[in-house]
Formats: sequence, C-alpha cells, structure tokens
Amino acid sequence: MTEPVIRIVETKGIVTKTDLPVGDYAANPYVGCTHACRYCYASFMKRFTGHPEPWGTFLDVKHWPRIRDPSKYDGKEIFIGSVTDPYLPQESEHGRTRALLEQLQGSGARISIATKSDLILRDLDLIASFPDARVSWSINTLDETFRGDMDRAVSIERRLEAMRKFHEAGVRTTCFISPIFPGITDPKKIILGAKDICNLVWLENLNLRGSFKADIMAYISERHPDLVPLYDRIYNRRDLGYWEDLDAEMRLFAEEQGLDYVTNDDSMNRPFDAPPIVVNYFFHEKIRKSSRC
Repeated sequence: MTEPVIRIVETKGIVTKTDLPVGDYAANPYVGCTHACRYCYASFMKRFTGHPEPWGTFLDVKHWPRIRDPSKYDGKEIFIGSVTDPYLPQESEHGRTRALLEQLQGSGARISIATKSDLILRDLDLIASFPDARVSWSINTLDETFRGDMDRAVSIERRLEAMRKFHEAGVRTTCFISPIFPGITDPKKIILGAKDICNLVWLENLNLRGSFKADIMAYISERHPDLVPLYDRIYNRRDLGYWEDLDAEMRLFAEEQGLDYVTNDDSMNRPFDAPPIVVNYFFHEKIRKSSRC
C-alpha cells in the first residue's frame, strides 16, 4: 500500500455551523481520509480542496488558532468527523483531534464522534468528561474479507471491543450500520452482536450517487454476480422496494428483540440503560433535522 501524501495546513478555524441532522456544529481535524472506504460519500470534498490524488491517498493535517471562547458552544452539539475519520492512524502522531477536545473541554458543549477506529480509546477519559458525549462506530459487516475489500480501517472485532469499553465507562455508544449493502449486509446479526454494548443503532442505506458508483457496481459484478439484478433495480432503475421491505423486516425484528424502532426521535434524554433505539435512516432524501439521535 502506498503511503498517503500528508500536508500540514493552516486554517482560520475548526468548528463550523452545519445542517446535518446530528449536530449544531461540525469539526473535522483532517481533510481526506486514509481509511479509503470505497463507498465514501465524503470523496466529494475533492471538488473543493483541489487535491489531484485519488481519495484515500492524501491527508491534510489541520492547524488552527486556539478556540478563544469555547463557552459559546455551551449546550450545543458538535459533530466531530462528518467528512473524515478523526481517529485515523495519523492521529497517533499529529494529535489534532485530541487538541480539539482539549480546547473544548469544560465548555459545556455536547460532542458526537464518528469513527471506525479503536485509537479513540486513548481519549476515553477526556471524552467521558463532556456532558452526554456519544461515540459511533461504523459497522456494516461481520465478514472480515468483505470489510477488507471496502476499507483500510481496523477489524470489526476491534471496533466492537472499543464500543464495549466506552459503554462500560458510561459513554453513550452507537452502532452505525452503514452503509447497508443490499444482499450482503446482515443488520440483524450486527444488532445481535452489538445491542448489549450500545445505546443506539442507526441504519443507513448504501447511496451510490457519487463518483464511486461505477467501482461498487463493478465489485458486485465480479464478487457477487448473483446480486447484479438487484443492484441494477435499486441503483439504475431507482426501485425503493428493497428498502421498504427491509424497513418492515427490521421493524418486526426490533419488536421481537424488545427494541424500539422509530423514524424520527430525539434520544438525548433517554436513560443510559434504556434499550437501543433502531432508527430508520434508509432513505437519504428523507433524513430530516428532527431525526437527531
């Protein structure tokens, strides 16, 4: 594997307003992502950054002026990692995510962190010091072969172990089953493996609107030729029947497991030991700001 091109960049700030349904603000300590997920929607960032390198082969390490008045984020939610993983392997050397957390500590801000890494365990005590902190791990398979075909992040076993340690430490944890690959991802098995160590389960469909659509479709054709008609129906003919059927199936499964299943819900005030909520996030175009979890 070729080593990524790494640059140090100076930025005017690090926390920005966001319209995402999971926070008031977003913060991304890096530009690019060396996990190189083949399905990554964030690859659209190249349109704005001007990087000529393929997505997954470059990383800009951000340096910003120290946050002057962190208290202005008191009671606000800051989503860390909307277009990059804040705990890439390079974080162990550059420490930009930890620097951000240290600057925000004591501000009263609520933080949400999305990752595929167990490096986040380094900062468990720091993260636990924030009110209602939440950490999510993306897990869309229990098959390490398929996982290895799709990303360069740590194993699923390591992600689940990190989730367990955060959950045991009293930090709210989310199992983010994303993206769901039709005919490949088994969300029921993933939920059964994670439901005792997470407070929330998110479900999100595989969205093939980006430039990576051709690559994913070619992968399906080569590795799962029996699924080609299904993928053609979903992604070329825009048939939502698969997602509608899966929605109904998961609703029934959640009921059988004693889990709540909701389409729009603010779960911030739920007791820590409440059963996980299974949130229907299947259809990107239907995600609304009220779907905050």
